[in-house]
Amino acid sequence: MQSDEIVWQIINQGHCSYKVKTSAETFCRNKYSVTGLCNRSSCPLSNSRYATILEDEGKLYLCMKTVERAHKPATLWHRVALHHNYADALNQIDELLSHWSRFIVHKSKQRLTKITQLLLRTRKAKRNNRSRIVTIPARRQKNEARREAKAQVAAQLENSIEHELLKRLRSGTYDNCHARVLESYTQLTSRPIKERSHLEIEYEKYSNEN
Repeated sequence: MQSDEIVWQIINQGHCSYKVKTSAETFCRNKYSVTGLCNRSSCPLSNSRYATILEDEGKLYLCMKTVERAHKPATLWHRVALHHNYADALNQIDELLSHWSRFIVHKSKQRLTKITQLLLRTRKAKRNNRSRIVTIPARRQKNEARREAKAQVAAQLENSIEHELLKRLRSGTYDNCHARVLESYTQLTSRPIKERSHLEIEYEKYSNEN
């Protein structure tokens, strides 16, 4: 038979992996803790009969633990889905925890209120399209700055080459080259086209067929 008082003495005086001590208060990191504080009445490990509210993917559940399921850790917690309406969810808690201690009922309702308010604020924030602040790694920022500097140098080099070529063209440096090209083109186009005889064409056809 499980003794809650012995379990609490071991947790309180010894080591507990869920316990977080600060200068002002001692907190509990167990997800089933109904208050988040480390004390006798709020400890989910040292109470055979315990209830809390959990949120899973936007839905709220009432989790209850009884001593009858203590020998089955896999089914130790019984989850009941709460209604999406806040008033109906409070009525569900009153019905399901009608014979439980007033402390558990009050803290469960208080936790339901806090989680409901959190979900409402979350949905409201998602509806408002706010700008997100995205951090850029320092190494990536340095690489991008280095690439921009190289691109600027390459662009300046291309601009200088283009400017120099235009300057030479305007000064008449390439006039002789243009004249030579135009002269060779005129010579090629002015050559007379030789007409082939009928026998040459017939001979080519016969050689291609063979």
